[in-house]
Amino acid sequence: MRIVGGEHRGRLFNPGKSFKARPTTDMAKESLFNILLNQIDFEAIKVLDLFSGTGSISFEFASRGCPDITSIELNFQHHRFITEVIQKLGVTSIKAVKANAFQYCSKTDQSFDLIFADPPYDHKQFAEVPDLVLSGDLLKPDGLFILEHPKNHNFSSRPEFVEVRNYGSVHFSFFRK
Repeated sequence: MRIVGGEHRGRLFNPGKSFKARPTTDMAKESLFNILLNQIDFEAIKVLDLFSGTGSISFEFASRGCPDITSIELNFQHHRFITEVIQKLGVTSIKAVKANAFQYCSKTDQSFDLIFADPPYDHKQFAEVPDLVLSGDLLKPDGLFILEHPKNHNFSSRPEFVEVRNYGSVHFSFFRK
C-alpha cells in the first residue's frame, strides 16, 4: 500500500501476503483525490471511511490535512494493520474503530461531511450500503458519499446520485445529500 499524495506521499506499508482486503489501486486513488481536490477543503471536513481494509483511503485524507477521520474495519488483522500504520505515521487525526460498519452506522450519533465506503464486492448486503449512508443523518446536508464498487452495480436511479467514474475495474459512484 502506498500513500499517493499529501504530506506522507510515497510512504509504503506492506500488510503482508495473508491480508484479505482488496486495496483501492494507486491509479484509482490518485484520480479520486484529484477530483476531490477541486471540490472540498480537506482541512475543514469530517470523514467516515467504512470497510477500511488497509486504511489507505483514511491515510490519504490524513496525508492531505483532514483533521477528523473515523476508520471502521471489522477484521481484527486489518484493524491492527491500520492502527500500526497510524502509529508509524504519527497521525492523530484518524480514529480506528473495530466494528461492523452496518452496526456502527445505525448506532452512531455523529454526522460526516464525506463518507467513503469500499465494502467487499461479494458482501451479501452490498446493495444496501447506499441506504445505510443516505438515510438518516449520518451524512450532513450537502455532504458527499462515495461508494467504490464493481461494474455490475448501477446506482444511477437513486435521487442522490451525481456521477460514476471508472478506473479499470474500480468504479466510484458519487452521491450528494
